[in-house]
Amino acid sequence: MTVSIWQADHQQPIRDVDFLVVGAGLIGCTAAYFAGQQGRDVVITEMRDVGLGASSRNAGFMITGMDTYYHRAIEIYGRDLTSWMWRLSNRTHEIWHQFASKGNVPVFNGGSLLLAESQAEKDEIKLAYEALKADGHQAIYHDSDPLRRGYFAAIEQPQDCAIQPYHFVNSIFQQSGAELAANNELYAIEQTEADYVMVYTRQYAFRAKHVLLCTNAYSPNIHPYFIGKVIPNRAQVLVTEPLDQSLIPSCGYSDYGYMYYRMTFDNRFLVGGARNLYQELEGDTTDDRVNEQVQSALEDYCRKYYPETIGADGQLNVHRRWAGIMGFTPDSIPLVGTLPDMPNVGFAVGFTGHGLAMGGGTAEIAVDHLLHGADAHYLHSKRLDG
Repeated sequence: MTVSIWQADHQQPIRDVDFLVVGAGLIGCTAAYFAGQQGRDVVITEMRDVGLGASSRNAGFMITGMDTYYHRAIEIYGRDLTSWMWRLSNRTHEIWHQFASKGNVPVFNGGSLLLAESQAEKDEIKLAYEALKADGHQAIYHDSDPLRRGYFAAIEQPQDCAIQPYHFVNSIFQQSGAELAANNELYAIEQTEADYVMVYTRQYAFRAKHVLLCTNAYSPNIHPYFIGKVIPNRAQVLVTEPLDQSLIPSCGYSDYGYMYYRMTFDNRFLVGGARNLYQELEGDTTDDRVNEQVQSALEDYCRKYYPETIGADGQLNVHRRWAGIMGFTPDSIPLVGTLPDMPNVGFAVGFTGHGLAMGGGTAEIAVDHLLHGADAHYLHSKRLDG
């Protein structure tokens, strides 16, 4: 984030703040809520407005678990960490359902389907299901395609659901009771006093007791500590015009999670993904333009598995295309901690496209860690230090 000398000449009014959250996305608004519940007077500063980044550019999937097949997660991380992350995901969904209920936000309780596109992926799904059941997690295995569209098998997680993500984030913000400083880019942050942090933004210079960075993919622009720890990646989506019938009864994803799709609340078909086919274009970028290659791959996917989206003229009836920027960590686990040179500056970043799976519980932990030094467990960023 950069701000010119013409936009802010360092003469902005100084505002004393108890608890400052940087970023008014899903994680920032949730963290503001938890800080407020602890009696803190919370202000959120945001370079745009509430939920206008990746928090409202995703598919709105509330899926339980990590971004890796469960048995593979056990192989990579061990059973203790994998089980702990599953509990974090369950806690996150508990938080989301509370927010949705209080805010009257519609939730589509259709579950999720992890679908295999090949025999090899079917073999992986079967192993994932067996590991899930062995650990007592709720899952249903389908040995053939429950949608009859050419998939090979599926795991169904009936507890999963979907939301309208933009409305959801705005509802969380309203429930947080926090004040918002919108359209307010941050360009410098420093801790020169033991008890206060100076945060310089276009409109104000905040003098804050505590600062929590909820800036995800944009974190490396704020502090060099995040370089190499949070890597921006682009995700692309398209949505059709309204259809005559629903094509899938749940959240669906396949190709090892690289493809995902659902019906919207007004019966459009939404499909996203395919970034793995063009990683040289989609990785390490904050450019949120769509590109022809990925969008063509999404259209081809619709033609193969969901031909009802094709019009009489042979073209996909696309209503809109868009992209969002996600923040990935090297090990796909979120980061919680405090900046080494600024102990009053905490962070909750690096959700690897799974903010709706892990974000609520992570925000809760990050607030407790910053205010009380509570254990951040497996989320602590020290695992990536050195």
